[in-house]
Amino acid sequence: MTGTVTNWAGNVTYSAGQLCRPGSVGELRALVARSAKARVLGSGHSFNAIADPGPGGVLLSLEGLPIEADVDTAARTVRVGGGVRYAELARRVHAHGLALPNMASLPHISVAGSVATGTHGSGVSNPPLAAAVREVELITADGAVERIGRGDPRFGGAVTSLGALGVVSALTLELEPAFEVEQHLFTELPLDGLDFEKVAAMAYSVSLFTDWRDPGFRQVWLKRRTDQPLGDFPWAAPAEVALHPVPGLPGDACTRQFGVPGPWHERLPHFRAEFTPSSGAEIQSEYLLPRSRALDALHAVDRIRGSVAPVLQTCEVRTVAADEQWLSPSHGRDTVALHFTWVDDTAAVLPAVRLLEEALDGFDARPHWGKVFTVPAAELRARYPRLDDFRALVHATDPDGKFTNAFVHDLLMD
Repeated sequence: MTGTVTNWAGNVTYSAGQLCRPGSVGELRALVARSAKARVLGSGHSFNAIADPGPGGVLLSLEGLPIEADVDTAARTVRVGGGVRYAELARRVHAHGLALPNMASLPHISVAGSVATGTHGSGVSNPPLAAAVREVELITADGAVERIGRGDPRFGGAVTSLGALGVVSALTLELEPAFEVEQHLFTELPLDGLDFEKVAAMAYSVSLFTDWRDPGFRQVWLKRRTDQPLGDFPWAAPAEVALHPVPGLPGDACTRQFGVPGPWHERLPHFRAEFTPSSGAEIQSEYLLPRSRALDALHAVDRIRGSVAPVLQTCEVRTVAADEQWLSPSHGRDTVALHFTWVDDTAAVLPAVRLLEEALDGFDARPHWGKVFTVPAAELRARYPRLDDFRALVHATDPDGKFTNAFVHDLLMD
């Protein structure tokens, strides 16, 4: 490793002794086998130390591996390599007339890293991205390859695993026929009198944005599949100009708006693959809680908006359907996700994060594993009913803890 290595936002500097970029799966297996500690960098789009193996450990970048996205049109699946990002995967899948059921707001993030941390898109019927995984291929501590598929009793802990079981060399994902999406944007949706359930179900994917400087939402993004109906939206006015989720930034970095139909992969993300995602200079937090408590949680945040707004760029509210991954923040419950894009100032942001977590106390909120949070380990553990099963799986798969770094150990294993 030459010089320092940071995450995408630059707010985390990794302490690993080496950064290695293997050029083949064989080279990757050999690196894993001879390393005492190893973690995968992914696309670097985490805002905490989840990827850091610690001093003396090896940080692995899989971006040097061949881009692998092998589509089986008959089975409607794709086998995707561990270093592939969603933008590249989506283009290859779409070329075969197929689609992923959903995508996150950023197409720039890695597939393996996204599903490992419980990352999601939006939609009351859309579970996290990990729900599309049919099989995971792991390079285990001795460099062997192990496949864990649906039907295996370990599968519930194998996909959203925080990298604690091994290095994901490939995933097999389920696909569906390609579809088109159009985006309809609205402005100034009041919080007072909001029928959250009705608004959240208005389209295939729905996002609400606010800067919390006033009550209510500055923007509403409805992403309608063209094979599904779109009802009237009487609660807010249609947008008149192209919008960016961060107020004041130009909308040309975002996917096409104003109801113009386009391929699924060019509309489901908020941002175009060729542009820098979001604002670029930021810190992020996200909390996922039962969807039935959405309106109460929004009013709880509104009561502290005077402390949140000064360090906030934008807040996005989305829904996520329940899934079965043991460590998924959406495990076992339909979810509302409150996402906060903060200014790039850790010292100023952390007090707001703590205040926000106090406001959400009692809502059983689970923080996104790759974002900034300060929830104590004991409280976090109590929010995951299958944690003991996950611990047992880690001990059985990686008994010497090659892939368990300080982040995973301190939060979940100690």
